[in-house]
Amino acid sequence: RKYEILYNFKKKGYHKETWNSKMINKAIILAGGMGTRMSPLTKAVNKQLLPIYDKPLIFYPLSILMLAKIKDILIIVNKGQLNQYKKILPDGKRLGINITYKEQNYPKGLPDAFLLGEKFINNKNVALILGDNFFYGQNLTSKLINCTKLKSGAKVILHKVIKPELFGVAKTSKTGKITTIKEKPKKYFSDLAITGLYFFDKKVVEYAKKLKPSLRNELEITDLLKIYLKKKKLTSDILGRGGAWLDTGSIEDFYKTSAFVSAIENRQGFKIACLEEIAFNNNWIGKKEVLEAIQFYGKCDYTNYLKKMIT
Repeated sequence: RKYEILYNFKKKGYHKETWNSKMINKAIILAGGMGTRMSPLTKAVNKQLLPIYDKPLIFYPLSILMLAKIKDILIIVNKGQLNQYKKILPDGKRLGINITYKEQNYPKGLPDAFLLGEKFINNKNVALILGDNFFYGQNLTSKLINCTKLKSGAKVILHKVIKPELFGVAKTSKTGKITTIKEKPKKYFSDLAITGLYFFDKKVVEYAKKLKPSLRNELEITDLLKIYLKKKKLTSDILGRGGAWLDTGSIEDFYKTSAFVSAIENRQGFKIACLEEIAFNNNWIGKKEVLEAIQFYGKCDYTNYLKKMIT
């Protein structure tokens, strides 16, 4: 089976780096938070379990990690909501990956993910993606795999925005190194927003432990990035024209994202963030596992898509 998979990878043109153990193969999805901007919808159900068109929101960040060929994933959820997640994503076995969970008592800021996940990270390089972020774009997979080659320092994904004053933004050099970061600048500084996808070296836990809470009593991701910036170890990649990054934190943005997915899927005939399809194309699962997934989901459009995929 091992040689069969390796042969298939070569046949499909995957690079040797896909199998390189030195690449980032651990990632955290931060799916906690109170979702107050979407209340009362989020009073009973976690935001990441609400639907973006035909799939739970959590499928989308998970699909990004799977496209990056990352198979060991920690999902951080709110205390008391673990069983909700395990109903749809028990342990990742049917996707050929490993999913573990950690409960968060209350939101303490993005860098808290590294403190909660210290044992999971185990002194290795790690990626972090926010559970409410949506990414889409041509050549996205190759960009993601390139980011997993990070050996030291940190790398962020940037995306041009019309209203940079609403985001943390970065100014970069011609080589992609970040020279300055500002959080929600009042005056124009740069139109490159820092998205919710990050890649860090193994020092991230050490640096996260040094952070102090901000005025809003949270650990800030900007402060963590500035540590790497000060050491001249912060680089970037840009999700350019033809790519989309959407933050689904508000009702308006949530439904805009849902409409975007609906338009793409119904026009082009393929599904965005079909986890089984990604796993199947990665040779992590076979036809048997897809058939099991079909049985699990029951009669629905998602099932019909999986049926077409294997026939």
